[in-house]
Amino acid sequence: MIASVRGPVLEIALDHAVIDCAGVGYRVLATPVTLSRLRRGDEATLLTSMIVREDSMTLYGFTEPDARALFALLQTVTGVGPRLAMATLAVLEPDALRRALADSDTKALTSVPGIGKRVAERLCVELRDKVDRPTADTATGSVPAGGIREQVAEALVGLGFTAAPAEKAVTAVLAENPDADASTVLRRSLAMLGKAS
Repeated sequence: MIASVRGPVLEIALDHAVIDCAGVGYRVLATPVTLSRLRRGDEATLLTSMIVREDSMTLYGFTEPDARALFALLQTVTGVGPRLAMATLAVLEPDALRRALADSDTKALTSVPGIGKRVAERLCVELRDKVDRPTADTATGSVPAGGIREQVAEALVGLGFTAAPAEKAVTAVLAENPDADASTVLRRSLAMLGKAS
Protein backbone atom coordinates (compact mmCIF):
# COMPACT_ATOMS: atom_id res chain seq x y z
CA MET A 1 0.00 0.00 0.00
CA ILE A 2 1.47 3.35 -1.05
CA ALA A 3 0.26 5.88 1.57
CA SER A 4 2.09 8.95 0.26
CA VAL A 5 4.51 10.12 -2.41
CA ARG A 6 7.09 12.88 -2.16
CA GLY A 7 9.41 14.40 -4.72
CA PRO A 8 9.69 16.89 -7.56
CA VAL A 9 6.58 17.42 -9.70
CA LEU A 10 7.46 16.25 -13.22
CA GLU A 11 4.13 16.89 -14.92
CA ILE A 12 0.73 18.41 -14.16
CA ALA A 13 -2.30 17.57 -16.32
CA LEU A 14 -6.02 18.29 -15.89
CA ASP A 15 -6.67 15.15 -13.82
CA HIS A 16 -3.26 13.97 -12.59
CA ALA A 17 0.29 14.85 -11.66
CA VAL A 18 3.48 12.83 -12.02
CA ILE A 19 5.71 12.88 -8.93
CA ASP A 20 9.33 11.68 -9.13
CA CYS A 21 10.10 9.45 -6.15
CA ALA A 22 13.73 8.24 -6.18
CA GLY A 23 13.80 8.06 -9.98
CA VAL A 24 10.34 6.50 -10.41
CA GLY A 25 7.54 8.71 -11.73
CA TYR A 26 4.23 8.01 -9.98
CA ARG A 27 1.07 9.09 -11.82
CA VAL A 28 -1.35 10.35 -9.17
CA LEU A 29 -4.96 11.22 -10.02
CA ALA A 30 -6.17 14.30 -8.13
CA THR A 31 -8.86 16.98 -8.05
CA PRO A 32 -8.34 20.36 -9.77
CA VAL A 33 -7.98 22.03 -6.35
CA THR A 34 -5.18 19.64 -5.33
CA LEU A 35 -3.45 20.05 -8.70
CA SER A 36 -3.70 23.84 -8.42
CA ARG A 37 -1.47 23.69 -5.34
CA LEU A 38 1.36 21.96 -7.23
CA ARG A 39 4.06 23.61 -9.32
CA ARG A 40 6.13 21.84 -11.98
CA GLY A 41 9.69 21.34 -10.66
CA ASP A 42 8.77 22.01 -7.01
CA GLU A 43 8.98 19.36 -4.30
CA ALA A 44 5.53 18.08 -3.32
CA THR A 45 4.05 15.61 -0.88
CA LEU A 46 0.70 13.98 -1.65
CA LEU A 47 -1.18 11.63 0.65
CA THR A 48 -2.38 8.76 -1.51
CA SER A 49 -4.97 6.04 -1.65
CA MET A 50 -4.01 3.07 -3.81
CA ILE A 51 -6.81 1.21 -5.57
CA VAL A 52 -5.85 -2.21 -6.92
CA ARG A 53 -8.04 -3.79 -9.58
CA GLU A 54 -7.54 -6.93 -11.64
CA ASP A 55 -6.19 -4.89 -14.56
CA SER A 56 -4.75 -1.77 -12.88
CA MET A 57 -3.16 -0.15 -9.84
CA THR A 58 -4.18 3.50 -9.48
CA LEU A 59 -3.01 6.17 -7.05
CA TYR A 60 -5.35 8.96 -5.96
CA GLY A 61 -3.69 11.96 -4.31
CA PHE A 62 -4.76 14.47 -1.65
CA THR A 63 -3.13 17.34 0.21
CA GLU A 64 -5.32 16.88 3.32
CA PRO A 65 -5.91 13.74 5.42
CA ASP A 66 -9.58 14.77 5.70
CA ALA A 67 -10.10 14.56 1.92
CA ARG A 68 -8.43 11.14 1.78
CA ALA A 69 -10.65 9.89 4.62
CA LEU A 70 -13.80 11.13 2.85
CA PHE A 71 -12.60 9.50 -0.39
CA ALA A 72 -12.43 6.13 1.42
CA LEU A 73 -15.74 6.72 3.24
CA LEU A 74 -17.63 7.54 0.01
CA GLN A 75 -16.56 4.21 -1.48
CA THR A 76 -18.23 2.26 1.34
CA VAL A 77 -21.55 3.11 -0.32
CA THR A 78 -22.81 0.69 -2.98
CA GLY A 79 -22.50 2.17 -6.45
CA VAL A 80 -19.72 4.62 -5.54
CA GLY A 81 -16.29 3.73 -6.90
CA PRO A 82 -13.04 5.69 -6.80
CA ARG A 83 -13.81 7.79 -9.89
CA LEU A 84 -17.19 8.91 -8.56
CA ALA A 85 -15.69 9.55 -5.10
CA MET A 86 -13.00 11.71 -6.75
CA ALA A 87 -15.61 13.57 -8.82
CA THR A 88 -17.54 14.27 -5.61
CA LEU A 89 -14.47 15.77 -3.95
CA ALA A 90 -13.76 17.81 -7.10
CA VAL A 91 -17.21 19.41 -6.92
CA LEU A 92 -17.69 19.60 -3.14
CA GLU A 93 -14.83 20.59 -0.83
CA PRO A 94 -14.61 18.38 2.32
CA ASP A 95 -16.58 20.82 4.53
CA ALA A 96 -19.31 21.27 1.90
CA LEU A 97 -19.53 17.50 1.44
CA ARG A 98 -19.79 16.89 5.19
CA ARG A 99 -22.50 19.54 5.44
CA ALA A 100 -24.44 18.05 2.49
CA LEU A 101 -24.30 14.56 4.02
CA ALA A 102 -25.16 15.72 7.56
CA ASP A 103 -28.10 17.81 6.28
CA SER A 104 -29.25 15.17 3.75
CA ASP A 105 -28.85 17.80 1.02
CA THR A 106 -29.45 15.62 -2.04
CA LYS A 107 -29.58 18.71 -4.30
CA ALA A 108 -25.92 19.51 -3.50
CA LEU A 109 -24.92 15.88 -4.06
CA THR A 110 -26.73 15.61 -7.41
CA SER A 111 -24.63 18.55 -8.66
CA VAL A 112 -21.83 15.97 -8.99
CA PRO A 113 -21.74 14.45 -12.49
CA GLY A 114 -22.64 10.76 -12.15
CA ILE A 115 -24.67 11.10 -8.94
CA GLY A 116 -28.40 10.82 -9.49
CA LYS A 117 -31.19 11.21 -6.95
CA ARG A 118 -31.10 7.56 -5.87
CA VAL A 119 -27.33 7.49 -5.21
CA ALA A 120 -27.54 10.88 -3.44
CA GLU A 121 -30.25 9.53 -1.13
CA ARG A 122 -28.19 6.39 -0.46
CA LEU A 123 -25.13 8.52 0.38
CA CYS A 124 -27.17 10.58 2.86
CA VAL A 125 -28.78 7.58 4.54
CA GLU A 126 -25.56 5.57 4.87
CA LEU A 127 -23.11 8.37 5.70
CA ARG A 128 -25.05 11.07 7.57
CA ASP A 129 -24.20 9.55 10.98
CA LYS A 130 -20.57 8.88 10.01
CA VAL A 131 -19.60 12.52 9.36
CA ASP A 132 -19.45 15.52 11.66
CA ARG A 133 -21.20 18.66 10.47
CA PRO A 134 -18.56 21.41 10.08
CA THR A 135 -18.83 24.35 12.46
CA ALA A 136 -19.86 27.73 11.05
CA ASP A 137 -16.42 29.33 11.31
CA THR A 138 -14.65 26.53 9.43
CA ALA A 139 -17.44 26.19 6.89
CA THR A 140 -16.65 29.46 5.16
CA GLY A 141 -13.00 29.72 4.34
CA SER A 142 -13.61 33.03 2.63
CA VAL A 143 -10.95 34.35 0.31
CA PRO A 144 -11.42 37.84 -1.15
CA ALA A 145 -12.31 37.88 -4.87
CA GLY A 146 -8.94 39.45 -5.73
CA GLY A 147 -7.25 36.58 -3.87
CA ILE A 148 -9.31 33.98 -5.69
CA ARG A 149 -8.56 35.64 -9.05
CA GLU A 150 -4.80 35.50 -8.41
CA GLN A 151 -4.91 32.01 -6.87
CA VAL A 152 -6.87 30.45 -9.76
CA ALA A 153 -4.90 32.29 -12.48
CA GLU A 154 -1.68 31.02 -10.88
CA ALA A 155 -3.10 27.49 -10.75
CA LEU A 156 -4.00 27.62 -14.45
CA VAL A 157 -0.49 28.80 -15.32
CA GLY A 158 0.81 25.89 -13.21
CA LEU A 159 -1.34 23.57 -15.33
CA GLY A 160 0.38 24.85 -18.48
CA PHE A 161 -1.91 27.66 -19.71
CA THR A 162 -0.35 31.02 -20.60
CA ALA A 163 -1.01 33.93 -18.22
CA ALA A 164 -3.14 36.22 -20.45
CA PRO A 165 -5.84 33.66 -21.46
CA ALA A 166 -5.86 32.24 -17.90
CA GLU A 167 -6.52 35.66 -16.37
CA LYS A 168 -9.14 36.46 -19.02
CA ALA A 169 -11.01 33.19 -18.28
CA VAL A 170 -10.90 33.75 -14.51
CA THR A 171 -12.14 37.34 -14.89
CA ALA A 172 -15.03 36.16 -17.10
CA VAL A 173 -16.04 33.43 -14.62
CA LEU A 174 -15.91 35.85 -11.65
CA ALA A 175 -17.96 38.40 -13.61
CA GLU A 176 -20.72 35.79 -14.05
CA ASN A 177 -20.52 34.48 -10.49
CA PRO A 178 -18.68 36.87 -8.11
CA ASP A 179 -19.45 34.73 -5.02
CA ALA A 180 -17.97 31.51 -6.45
CA ASP A 181 -15.30 29.73 -4.41
CA ALA A 182 -11.83 28.98 -5.78
CA SER A 183 -12.59 25.39 -6.84
CA THR A 184 -15.71 26.47 -8.77
CA VAL A 185 -13.82 29.28 -10.50
CA LEU A 186 -11.01 26.86 -11.38
CA ARG A 187 -13.41 24.26 -12.84
CA ARG A 188 -15.33 26.83 -14.92
CA SER A 189 -12.12 28.49 -16.12
CA LEU A 190 -10.76 25.10 -17.20
CA ALA A 191 -13.99 24.41 -19.09
CA MET A 192 -13.80 27.81 -20.79
CA LEU A 193 -10.13 27.38 -21.73
CA GLY A 194 -10.85 23.84 -22.96
CA LYS A 195 -13.49 25.17 -25.38
CA ALA A 196 -11.16 27.92 -26.59
CA SER A 197 -8.29 25.55 -27.45
